[in-house]
Amino acid sequence: MDEVTEPVTVGVLGLHSSKESKAILNAVEALGHGTEWYRPQNTAVSIQNGDLTLEPDADIIANRLLLSTSEHPAEELGLAQLFDHVRPMLNRPSAVSTAMHKFATAAALTEADVPVPDALMALAGERLNDGRKQFGEQAVYKTAIGTHGGGAWVVDLDDPVNPRVGDRQAFLQRFIESPGDTRDARVYVIDGEIIAAMYRHAPEGEWRTNVSLGSEVYDATDDLPSKAKEIAVRAADAVGLDYAGVDLIETNDGWVVLETNPTAGFRGLFKATGVSPAPYIAKLAIERAGGVVDEAQVEELSGTLDDSMPTCAPRKTRKTTTEPSVIGYIENVVVSGTRGTRNVLAKSDTGATRTSIDAQLAAEIGTGPIKDIVRVRSGSVKSGKARPVVDVVVGVGGTQHTVTASVEDRGHMDYAMLLGRDILEHYHVDVTRKADEDTGGDREEEEE
Repeated sequence: MDEVTEPVTVGVLGLHSSKESKAILNAVEALGHGTEWYRPQNTAVSIQNGDLTLEPDADIIANRLLLSTSEHPAEELGLAQLFDHVRPMLNRPSAVSTAMHKFATAAALTEADVPVPDALMALAGERLNDGRKQFGEQAVYKTAIGTHGGGAWVVDLDDPVNPRVGDRQAFLQRFIESPGDTRDARVYVIDGEIIAAMYRHAPEGEWRTNVSLGSEVYDATDDLPSKAKEIAVRAADAVGLDYAGVDLIETNDGWVVLETNPTAGFRGLFKATGVSPAPYIAKLAIERAGGVVDEAQVEELSGTLDDSMPTCAPRKTRKTTTEPSVIGYIENVVVSGTRGTRNVLAKSDTGATRTSIDAQLAAEIGTGPIKDIVRVRSGSVKSGKARPVVDVVVGVGGTQHTVTASVEDRGHMDYAMLLGRDILEHYHVDVTRKADEDTGGDREEEEE
């Protein structure tokens, strides 16, 4: 577009109230341009007499849909495709679709000669397990779609694995041990330029370096080798992302790309480097729409992460959505892990913060590794008990939920699983409805 001196309007498509969406909108406004935040309360697209109309209107849209955490990613991807037909978009749906699928990302990077770890995806369990030995004594087993380190496990050579975990495809990837301590690098790339980079050091006993799992972060902007920086820029370009958090890890043979994240968080990067990507994303959007920005102001704004509520935030409206589904006090559920899937009876407990799974059942389906140790109050034990927590996929009425469940010996209880509020928040519980005839006698629990 031709450069114009009049303000342009930048929209952010983000159905969730994320700090990153807020920071981008606040940066656009601070740079003197208009903003719109596309939320369920204010968004509509109409077709009338052959014309497409977007409400509210914007000159360009930054795509911040969190597809990897959505229960219905295809629906939200279709929504992004719709917006892409109406207005120019940063991080277009085709690129985001590739980036959200980790194996599709690896394929795109391999085609562009960007180094990635060896990996294997097979639609049949026999083929997947036949190829298990090519990865050595240990391998990473992960779902193709996942976030915050969820849906990823380290498996041993003799651990059989399934081609799917719940309703998501899974694959094997070479387990990489860093030459030094367990760390990787997150490089934030915007429009082919590196804005900032950080090292992420995994906490003791953890192999994953996600900030959400407690990793320590350090500034790597100046320290990261030039070869690693070059690979990060090429990775974002190969996937087709306008802005991305590119994750790399160093091997004995050089740096390889683990993932490209179209909606990478800002907080860990800002903590490590003191640089917020938000003003640079705002700058890119404004300039793509034909607007003008002050470069010095962009740099100044990047020293602050303003994630306060934007002035363009739509007013909350009364909920008119369909009522949540109803489940019983005792419900049939499908629980899945790395080794298999089981149909079990579970008790609904609205007093429990998180879901709980029997230790033997967890071992049978393969739920590891342990992510944390939490203290849970149980019955009359006021001080609580320390219990490990693991990722598990729970299917309720056809809907899959990936939650972090506590593990305990429930052999003396009537039900191998207890559904906590992390799952029940999506449903109404009918205490008179039971999938069996026994009322059960589990003790109520609540995480401290």
